[in-house]
Amino acid sequence: MESKSLRFLFSFVAIAFLLLLTWTHLLHAPPPDLTTLIDCATNSHWCTSKNRFQSKQEQPTVTKEPGASTFDRVRRRRHESAVPRHPLDPLTVQEFNKVRSILSSHALFKSSNNYASHSVVLEEPDKDLVRQWEKGQPLFPRIASVVARANGVSHVLSVNLETDEVNVLNTVPPTGYPTMTIEDMTSSIWAPLSNAKFNRTIMDRGVNLDDLACLPISLGWFGKKEENRRLIKVQCYSMKDTVNFYMRPIEGLTVLLDMDTKEVVEISDTGRAIPIPKAANTDYRFSEQKKLQQELNLLNPISIEQPKGPSFVIEDEHLVKWANWEFHLKPDPRAGVVISRAKVRDLDGEVMRDVMYKGFTSELFVPYMDPTDAWYFKTYMDAGEYGFGLQAMPLDPLNDCPRNAYYMDGVFAAGDGVPYVRSNMICVFESYAGDIGWRHAESPITGMEIKEVRPKVTLVVRMAASVANYDYIVDWEFQTDGLIRVKVGLSGILMVKGSEYDNMNQVEENLFGTLLSENVIGVIHDHFITFYLDMDIDGSDNSFVQLNIKRQDTSPGESPRKSYLKVVRNVAKTEKDAQIQLKLYEPSEFHVINPTKKTRVGNPVGYKVVPAGTAASLLDHDDPPQRRGAFTNNQIWVTPYNRSEQWAGGLFVYQSQGDDTLAVWSERDRPIENKDIVVWYTLGFHHIPCQEDFPIMPTVSSSFDLKPVNFFESNPILRTPPNVEKDLPVCRDAASA
Repeated sequence: MESKSLRFLFSFVAIAFLLLLTWTHLLHAPPPDLTTLIDCATNSHWCTSKNRFQSKQEQPTVTKEPGASTFDRVRRRRHESAVPRHPLDPLTVQEFNKVRSILSSHALFKSSNNYASHSVVLEEPDKDLVRQWEKGQPLFPRIASVVARANGVSHVLSVNLETDEVNVLNTVPPTGYPTMTIEDMTSSIWAPLSNAKFNRTIMDRGVNLDDLACLPISLGWFGKKEENRRLIKVQCYSMKDTVNFYMRPIEGLTVLLDMDTKEVVEISDTGRAIPIPKAANTDYRFSEQKKLQQELNLLNPISIEQPKGPSFVIEDEHLVKWANWEFHLKPDPRAGVVISRAKVRDLDGEVMRDVMYKGFTSELFVPYMDPTDAWYFKTYMDAGEYGFGLQAMPLDPLNDCPRNAYYMDGVFAAGDGVPYVRSNMICVFESYAGDIGWRHAESPITGMEIKEVRPKVTLVVRMAASVANYDYIVDWEFQTDGLIRVKVGLSGILMVKGSEYDNMNQVEENLFGTLLSENVIGVIHDHFITFYLDMDIDGSDNSFVQLNIKRQDTSPGESPRKSYLKVVRNVAKTEKDAQIQLKLYEPSEFHVINPTKKTRVGNPVGYKVVPAGTAASLLDHDDPPQRRGAFTNNQIWVTPYNRSEQWAGGLFVYQSQGDDTLAVWSERDRPIENKDIVVWYTLGFHHIPCQEDFPIMPTVSSSFDLKPVNFFESNPILRTPPNVEKDLPVCRDAASA
């Protein structure tokens, strides 16, 4: 029995690390400063990690790392010796270790036997200083922004890495807790195993403990009974005969857990009559399809070749230069990808012009539309609760990104402050899909034989995050005509509900979703992704202009036409003027302009936000999840720049009550005309699952554009050359080789 329990425990931990929320390439053991359920013996597999950076006293010689390839060792040496070269560069391994050392001797933590770092990132210098900085100048003092908990209390701290000074800031929000650490999540799914009632319940449902897989589920906020302590819910699945355990829920079984004490507060089991769905046809791995002789070869291999090499360079690890674009790129544990100081070259004046100071994914709100006991609380905030960047997976070369991609690692801090590497977190590549940059051909009736076409090649910055079952692909795509396209793709595996039904002819009730397979319901849900866009069009002071397209009726006798369209320009004076809900039959354009900079003919230079297919939240504004996700009440918001207002759901999102959100800030109705302003755009999806989403979803995508509007004097890519045969590689097919 002891052997079986031990085998189960390690099996369970393996699932937690490899399948749940991104321990991959991370730390295989709980950090020594935290109380956990496993005592790590020195010979335990879970106590080793080739990507975890320890202090010099703890750290083995790099060349003696077991199992590390030459590439891994080179990567590690590069990170260990990295130094910042730009004011916005992320913290380095050496800096993470220094933060850890400074805090370990600080009174707040020295006296605590229970503390954890929830976020350790660069505290960026003042915006005005960064804008004035030029390469070759000294860097500003490096300061770390730290969110930590000690003895059950949350703290926001500033750590000066030059002076070792620590400031405890009075910026803790009135409600909510910091983003969970990976240790929070993994220890929470172990904790129910110490409860005899939980173990009996699992076995009563016909599941062997060896086959158990569980998920840590944030519970939102639904009233006073959930206040004053960090709580989490745990739900479980059977992984017998499949790796796709998400399709085999133990329906109705929910454990309420105190995340700090690991006490099981409550066990609810409302689904005893619901069978666990079968494992048949749930495995999505290619190796399994080959075994079943179900491999489907529809296409010949395709690849883009660049005989002269890529057209982009990455200087000093983070500065990307491509065609007429330049920007700073870095990984972030909460946002995922951060684009800063985006500039485009004006080919007429040959000068770099400011477009966007900073852009990133601020929050993701994913409410499920099932009000029943085991589902009502599933209203996730993926960035603020789980960490969007923490959930980023190493990208798969040739499949996530093409052959010509460059890969960038993320370096983050674990719960004990020790830095670790998220390998290949971001990729950068040039993309050509046969699209056309511009073209014109003259009709034969003009007598002119003219055909001018230019191919469209773009630069893509990509990250993919696997937040448990769901996979998000986020692309920032830069075009030579000055356009920036931000695209989000949804894939991965549905979060499904077990059901007693195996055919629709049995159903006589609201399923809250779609019957996808026997005993499996895909629950209806929404995805809202809110982006922070600090636009700096030729400088910081900008204005937001809504151009309303109206029908104008003609006067009797004025024209054979009865109506036409006209544009009415409205400059937003305050924040409430710029709270925008998109309406199909009340069309508008949304411009960010610099009113002090004009084109040759007198138009203010600007960029416009161009929405594509999106969705709006239909939930009641007083519904607790929507109060927390009130930043989705509008698709566009504009606020004055405030360095403390970056996270649409608030600084502390976990169990927050919606009192520190973008919607709350915007109600102040501050002036925004000719000010340093931030645009917030929410991309939305309504997802009604269908059978094609089973057992894994084909990617569905949507996007929005930031497009120049009177920014250039004319078409900025007018002088670019067409493709000619002699510049392209000649490839022969295999049959003729």
